[in-house]
Amino acid sequence: MITPVPAMLAISVDGATNSPDGDSKEFDGEVVGDIETIAGCAPGATIAAYFSENTDQGFLDGVKFAVHDKLNRPSILSISWGDPEPQFTPKTMETFNKVLQEAALLGITVCCASGDQGSSAGLPKGQHVCFPASSPYALACGGTTLTITKKNTRKKEVVWHSKVGARVGATGGGFSNIFPIPVWQKSTSVAKQAKKYKKTGRGVPDVASDADPETGFLVLVNGKYGVGAGTSASPPVWAGLIARINEKLGRALGFINPMLYQSAAAFEKAGAFHAITRGNNGFYHAGPGWNPCTGYGTPNGTKFADTIAKC
Repeated sequence: MITPVPAMLAISVDGATNSPDGDSKEFDGEVVGDIETIAGCAPGATIAAYFSENTDQGFLDGVKFAVHDKLNRPSILSISWGDPEPQFTPKTMETFNKVLQEAALLGITVCCASGDQGSSAGLPKGQHVCFPASSPYALACGGTTLTITKKNTRKKEVVWHSKVGARVGATGGGFSNIFPIPVWQKSTSVAKQAKKYKKTGRGVPDVASDADPETGFLVLVNGKYGVGAGTSASPPVWAGLIARINEKLGRALGFINPMLYQSAAAFEKAGAFHAITRGNNGFYHAGPGWNPCTGYGTPNGTKFADTIAKC
């Protein structure tokens, strides 16, 4: 069986171009790894990569261009970049969030990484989440550590929180200090968890995927094989899965967050998620149902797709 090859489009925003170089190997690997992961999950898809300047304004312009791209009309955006909420100005967050709201209104699913530095988001004090994953219009994607058997079947899966050399990595997650809890999270286990931790903001993440550098995805960058990991790998997985569901249904799922929470019981009954009940990301701990480390968990793609078709 021959696997379809995706169609690739490199799209310039504000004059920026697809120009890999030796000074940006980390970014090159990020871009290539994301593209390869999406292609592996959704072979045959058309993938548009938008290139913009590596600044707050460039980031905003790139996402805005993609959302309003009338030529290519993307149905899903995969965003692996993000920073702790306190590192954005209120005006930037307001403007960016408005663009993500426009994406939701246009029927575009926006998948965002929840961050790789645990419950503190890498800041010295307190608990923080990363933006744009914390936007109520984003599907926030957290990370797990997945252990498989010798037969390549799922053996065990826990919250990603590991140490590689001197570097500690853990899935971002918790509650926004900027965005209040959305109406679609209020009557769910998110509200119970928020009360438990004495928080009032939007719960992050919504879902998860494998993110541990020891258990991640095989990628080929600059002629060398490596591992695509961190929660940066989670949005491409979810983008690829949703692309396949869109194709199966013949329509775009669009803004799926309300359905995800309102139909949580149906997803659970169908076994559409692998619930992550062990581990922590620092301050927060995993547990049954939604939790502020891995959301509802990682998908069983077939059961997830079948359940959505019935919702």
